[in-house]
Amino acid sequence: MIDAKTTAEKRLPPLLKLVLELGPLSLFFFSNSYAPRFGVPEDQRIFVATGIFIVATIIALSISYFLLRKLPIMPLVSAVVVVVFGGLTLLLKDELFIKLKPTIVNSLFGFVLLSGLYFRKPFLQIVLDSMFELTEEGWRKLTLRWALFFFALAAINEIVWRTQTTDFWVSFKVFGIMPLTIAFAFAQTPLILRYDTKKTEEA
Repeated sequence: MIDAKTTAEKRLPPLLKLVLELGPLSLFFFSNSYAPRFGVPEDQRIFVATGIFIVATIIALSISYFLLRKLPIMPLVSAVVVVVFGGLTLLLKDELFIKLKPTIVNSLFGFVLLSGLYFRKPFLQIVLDSMFELTEEGWRKLTLRWALFFFALAAINEIVWRTQTTDFWVSFKVFGIMPLTIAFAFAQTPLILRYDTKKTEEA
């Protein structure tokens, strides 16, 4: 059995974790925006950006594995979908597949979390790698909130890519989805503090 100290030692520094998670997405945005400056035709830049996105995602996941000797669940699932749907985008020359990736990943996460609630399995606790110590009710409420948020992100992605330009969609992934996710995560702080097991025991 791995104790808390050993688990903590295997966690990435917050800044490095942020870079590994946001790095591929940032490269996707910048390569799509600046590809024409390097002679890439306008109608081909999304495909160039997708190829860079795939490679950067694999590299980021490899670095995580090299440092932790394990693969984080959410980045792993996301990477698999990026490779599969990004690969289809390049193979079929159809940007639809890479645009569907956020919808599929977020819907999958939401479904898995709701399934965990139904079967009384703490999937969110596993995903967060025991970053928090919450009561059972706390985990249940936090899991439900994140599940609904993931479904909301899936719906937003569908609306944006179906109604806006590809450039707008790429920009929204970086400057819309990420800030929304960070804001939502911070908004859960009161719930986390309320159901913290340490405070519950002290009370």
